[in-house]
Amino acid sequence: MPIEGPLRELGIHDVFQLLDLSRKTGALRVTSDLRDDEGVVLFDGGRVVHASVRSHPTSIERILRHAGKVSDSDLAVAAALEPLAGEGLGDRLVRAGVITQRELERQLRLAIESVVFELLSWQEGFFSFEERSVADVPLDARIRISTESLLMEGARRIDEWSRIADKVPHLGVVPMLAPVEDDRASVLDLLPHEWEVLMMIDATRDLRGIAAALGRNEFEIAKIAYGLVSTGVVELVQAQPARSSAEAALGAEPALERARSAMAGRRPEEALSNARAALAADPASTEARLLAARALNRLARYGDAVDELRRAVQSDPLTSTVHLDLGFAAVRVADFASAHASWEHYLRLAPTASDAGRARAALETLTRLMHLLEAHADG
Repeated sequence: MPIEGPLRELGIHDVFQLLDLSRKTGALRVTSDLRDDEGVVLFDGGRVVHASVRSHPTSIERILRHAGKVSDSDLAVAAALEPLAGEGLGDRLVRAGVITQRELERQLRLAIESVVFELLSWQEGFFSFEERSVADVPLDARIRISTESLLMEGARRIDEWSRIADKVPHLGVVPMLAPVEDDRASVLDLLPHEWEVLMMIDATRDLRGIAAALGRNEFEIAKIAYGLVSTGVVELVQAQPARSSAEAALGAEPALERARSAMAGRRPEEALSNARAALAADPASTEARLLAARALNRLARYGDAVDELRRAVQSDPLTSTVHLDLGFAAVRVADFASAHASWEHYLRLAPTASDAGRARAALETLTRLMHLLEAHADG
């Protein structure tokens, strides 16, 4: 019988942990209507052995080409070898001396980790796990990655995001080449992956768009951008939101101000209407989504509030208040796993904020409640 359900009820981190602790073997499929995407992770005894996502299809050749580890001539040499029984492209490349077994496994591991870390950021969607043989894993994919280590690395990445946030606030910023002063002109000494990102800069494409165009993990692109900004090669500017109505032409601020005033006056319907108008003017406005979610909570539309906050997290994962609000909203719909994860994220991003004490108290209370519920379920 498959294990399945919405991520709103059981967060993706908890799904991975469950499969790890129960040493499951089979396929986990995660779908997201919001992203119009689907990911598949294969487990063998609780360890991850393969991962793929529909929006970024991968193969051994694509992975190694993208990493600059093989060329057309290398592939031709490997193709000329007579394949042995049970041998894949990676094995032939190793046998041809193009790449070492260790480097092949490292590249495969990086590719799997990239997909898993992307899936771990999904907070909405549906998951389904089916126990079955993983004999259909690609021939070259003979590595097994500890699920626990993947979950720990996922948490570390959240911390790292908080460290680069001063220069890379979110993925919606647009990189621009920084002006060069004549007396400071010098030859750029960049790594291949930095040149790759630099060549994609066109003054209109944001970091998320660059990641999609290159087929790279968004987190890696953000780190590369951080390095380029730190060395003064590029500057990051806010993307100009599309405006398509009279309200949009005036900008989001007037609608935001009306929404703030309505919330202060306890007029949630009016606040929601103006927050929606602000989003029409600026779809990237985190404050507008927060105001909309708070208005929805006042109107007892708790599920809609959670959905609004999940969109805010997706577009702006570094604004700590979004995680704080999502935690409280998730509790209202009894999504304790998401609430727990959201408050933990908030405290990682803002451990000394004025609301940190409230978040810690809520987290401790929720943890005790979850333990009581588990104890009751165990009889």
